[in-house]
Formats: sequence, structure tokens, C-alpha cells
Amino acid sequence: MIKVYGYNKCDTCRKAIQFLEKQNIQFENKPIVDQPPTLTEIKKMLTFIEKNGGTFKNLFNTSGVQYRELGIAEKLKSGLTEKAALQLLSENGKLIKRPFLLGDDFGVVGFKIDEWKKIFK
Repeated sequence: MIKVYGYNKCDTCRKAIQFLEKQNIQFENKPIVDQPPTLTEIKKMLTFIEKNGGTFKNLFNTSGVQYRELGIAEKLKSGLTEKAALQLLSENGKLIKRPFLLGDDFGVVGFKIDEWKKIFK
């Protein structure tokens, strides 16, 4: 089952949900703040991000208030480990880039319609 972790006040998340509904794609809509992805799901997402040349840093919602309040950018520069970062993300959904779309054999963070169209051909 495809899972979409999102935030109902996020325009981008709403657009992503509308896209899936228009395509008649079944999915489970999960509230990212109340039920952040598990550590296992975050690690799985990271494997897909790394296949596309990214790193664990791509999982962070860099425009979020908590990202700034917690000084995550500075922590990343000063050596926040991948393990510690993934644990932090699994405990705080507001730090995760959204929407967070995870299927059995794919995963993507953020909503770029062209990218999503390729996934759901």
C-alpha cells in the first residue's frame, strides 16, 4: 500500500493528494505531524533518495519553522550524524520534507508533478 505522509494545512500536500485521487491511485493518507514515518520507513526512503544522488539531508524540510528553531542547518554543518538525523526525523514529523510518498518499490519527498507522473505511468 502506498503511504502519503502530509500535513493538511500544506498546499503542496493537498495538491499531491488531489493528483493521486485524479489518477485513481489508492493510498493511505497519514498525518506527518501526529504520526511521523517510522525509523524503518525513513531508512527505506533514504535508499531511494541515495539512488538519485541525494543524502539524508534531503529528508529535511529546510523551510520549516522547527528546522530553523532547532538550528538543524548548523547541526548538519557541525557533524550531525546520519543515524542521529534519522532518529530525530522519526520523532518529529515537522522536520520532514513533505509530502513523503512511500511505496513498496519507490519513494519520494516533495511534490514535483513531472516526477510523480513518471512514478504513476
